Amino acid sequence: MAAMTIGMVADGPLRVQRDGEHVLVVTMNRPEVLNAIDAGMGQAMHDLVMRLADDPQWVRAVVLTGAGRAFCTGADLKIRHDQDVRELVARHRVAERTYALRCESPVPWIAAVRGPCYAGGLEAALTCDFIYAEPDARFAMTECRLGQMPGCMGTQLLPRAVGERRAKELILSARPFDAAEAHRWGLVNELCEPGTVLERALATARQIAACAPLSVRQAKKAIHHGLQTDLHTGYRYELEAWHALIGTEDRREGVAAFVEKRQPVFRGR
Repeated sequence: MAAMTIGMVADGPLRVQRDGEHVLVVTMNRPEVLNAIDAGMGQAMHDLVMRLADDPQWVRAVVLTGAGRAFCTGADLKIRHDQDVRELVARHRVAERTYALRCESPVPWIAAVRGPCYAGGLEAALTCDFIYAEPDARFAMTECRLGQMPGCMGTQLLPRAVGERRAKELILSARPFDAAEAHRWGLVNELCEPGTVLERALATARQIAACAPLSVRQAKKAIHHGLQTDLHTGYRYELEAWHALIGTEDRREGVAAFVEKRQPVFRGR
């Protein structure tokens, strides 16, 4: 399959911009409806994660955020209200693939959250590798209050982040919780000062991008798959990933740069 170009989109429901040489900033861009996901945003996100899965090209880290005063409040229910069941299921199939692909993405994703992060928005943050948030961030799995349930990995990822009992409480009651609680329970990696979460996420993304991309991808894969199994099987994943790096140019460059006391230049090969 031929490589697909990751284009920059300055406007539209999904804004895609480059930060420096190797970082991508993806902004959910419907601030007038708190970045609720419509068909346009959903399809654009699906196309992006498909391109990254096929060939990350120059992208070594992605920051996901929302425009305006919210991260994302999930699906746009005003639009869904008028959809028939067949259309709703078809659109959800796109979301299912998108969320699974983001969770399995070869490059790390960092969620930068401020304001409401509800339902499918929280699931989007959960499919990222980790989350930074500002103190005004508010989280909730609201689906059970609306005659639905999480359907984009929420019942799987939230328990892995906060534990089974806590996740059951939050999902079954649809109870909102704040950024301090999310941080205390391990859902959020770091609470950032107001107005700084995007720059904090970008700073970490740039640090990741400065590392050898093949090493980052192999380490992420080993962690992700290893945690789904027992310790010794997970260790076999680690060793398989480790041995795959031995013959790479980047490994030789990393060691040479260390010996020569200079910054390495990694090329992803």
